[in-house]
Amino acid sequence: MKTVAIIDYGMGNLHSVSKAVEHVAPDTRVLVTDNADLIRSADRVIFPGVGAIRDCMAEIRRLGVDELVKEVSRDRPLLGVCVGMQALMSHSEENGGVDCIDVFPAHVRFFGHKLTENGERLKVPHMGWNQVQQVQDHPMWHKIADDERFYFVHSYYAEAEDNVDIAGRTRYGVDVAAAVARGNIFAVQFHPEKSADAGLQLLKNFVNWAGK
Repeated sequence: MKTVAIIDYGMGNLHSVSKAVEHVAPDTRVLVTDNADLIRSADRVIFPGVGAIRDCMAEIRRLGVDELVKEVSRDRPLLGVCVGMQALMSHSEENGGVDCIDVFPAHVRFFGHKLTENGERLKVPHMGWNQVQQVQDHPMWHKIADDERFYFVHSYYAEAEDNVDIAGRTRYGVDVAAAVARGNIFAVQFHPEKSADAGLQLLKNFVNWAGK
């Protein structure tokens, strides 16, 4: 039986993610845990996150999750979700600037207070469904149509321009990295557990993905 560990560092929407994984992979053991040994022994790892990045990074570093994420992703698939994806970047400009885990050499930017598209003012945070253009041909997109819609809730975004690891792009006033991929890591800005059939398919793909 495969085991999926969802890292609990006190800053994630853990219940809905775990229930979604259990739904798409009923033969998989899903653990929500802060136990490093259990996380190390899992076949797959999910790195979630919600809230302010400074608070998230403070707990990530206090608990050693930053080094644990780097360690486990060397030899098994890891999925970052929402702020979990942002924490994998080099730096976020939220809260005046926060250094992140630096797995992906990209920066996290604020949408701004005067975000517009075609002359229309856009609300921040970005909250709702957006199409995601698949930039990489990646196993995590299996059975998911290009330009499928996923559900987003965020005020900050990983930059898409010159992002060599971008796997999916969306647009909300600016080009946004909706997904990034490198080695055994695939990370998404959107919430797959809230993204209906497409999000559930992505979680199913994660359980079945063997990694690099």
